[in-house]
Amino acid sequence: MKRVVIIKYGELSTKSDNINFFLKTLKNNIDKKLASFDYEIKYDHGRMLIFTEDISKVKEKLQEVFGIHEICDGFLYEDKSLENIKVNVLELLKTSPFSSFKITVKRSDKNYPGTSITIAKDIGAYILKNIPNIKVDVNNPDLNVIVEIRLNEVLIYGRGVLGLGGYPVSTLGKGLLMLSGGIDSPVAGYLAIKRGVKIEAIYFDSPPHTSPMALKKVEDLARVLAKYNNTEVKIHVIGFTKIQEEIIKNIPKNYLITMMRRMMYKISALICGSINAHAIINGESIGQVASQTLKSMQVINEAVKMPVIRPVCTYDKLEIIELAKKIGTYDISIRPYEDCCTIFVPEHPVINPDINLAHEYEKLVDFDNLVYEAIKTRQILHISEKEENNFKDLL
Repeated sequence: MKRVVIIKYGELSTKSDNINFFLKTLKNNIDKKLASFDYEIKYDHGRMLIFTEDISKVKEKLQEVFGIHEICDGFLYEDKSLENIKVNVLELLKTSPFSSFKITVKRSDKNYPGTSITIAKDIGAYILKNIPNIKVDVNNPDLNVIVEIRLNEVLIYGRGVLGLGGYPVSTLGKGLLMLSGGIDSPVAGYLAIKRGVKIEAIYFDSPPHTSPMALKKVEDLARVLAKYNNTEVKIHVIGFTKIQEEIIKNIPKNYLITMMRRMMYKISALICGSINAHAIINGESIGQVASQTLKSMQVINEAVKMPVIRPVCTYDKLEIIELAKKIGTYDISIRPYEDCCTIFVPEHPVINPDINLAHEYEKLVDFDNLVYEAIKTRQILHISEKEENNFKDLL
């Protein structure tokens, strides 16, 4: 008998031709997450098994890994005889108080004698015979004992805990998250990671109009995302002050946000090209602010050819807040430090901007040189799960 953590794949099991790539990536991601533990991993197309003495801590860490549907704590037996299975199930049930139970049998070894139903009945009858004052309840049992008869072993386990689901990080490429200090963008980043996208982030800093605490807030948001993003998030910090001041000086006030967002998109697209990212990701939600009407999105999006992914675009604010609380970013996001998108919001921003006017306004400022300078002088912050491991590069 061996104690084992059993990982069920869920959505990954729908992959066929490339399932080996997804499973290998999941295994590599788990290796990084469990680097400080002593463990061994075995896996096939049906299950991933982790052998370790640190069961509870390992299960806790696995709940931060995308690509896992369910995590179960169980036992592995090499003797597959039905009599041995009965004895092992009985011994396990004797350690838990219960009044009702159910036996569920799964057979990946289709040559094993009997059917799943007949085997479950045999095991159930044996349990009823040897433990008094209990009953079978197939609808709402106190214990649901799952017996998996595999090719080379038997797994016995009970209810597990749900994993995060989705796909393993980096299986679907890389994206650049426009990370502000607000509630929406970190949630968008989390949802992108869930779909297998490894993220880097971009933050537009505007000192002295924004405080150092606004940047610190973004670093802390990235640190939360890092534990889901395979241990690190890089932040490309863009000095946006000159661009913002030139826009305020030369562009009509009602178009300030439209033009600032267009420049942010252009810079983000250029950063994507330099890091081999395939899409821009942001926290825009339809109709939430003036720059997020469909017409505004169209005019702003026209500034780039790069795909823009908006994971929360159909969420309402309460749904976004609920998810932010669940993943641990909400309390950070509501710290009272404004980012550059909120400090210069005009009283009446245009909600149906004209693309031709946007083009004309761009001619009023030498944006090409400003954008080049902003990218050339950017900082890159390496934000890991542990604060002490951070460091900065200056390009």
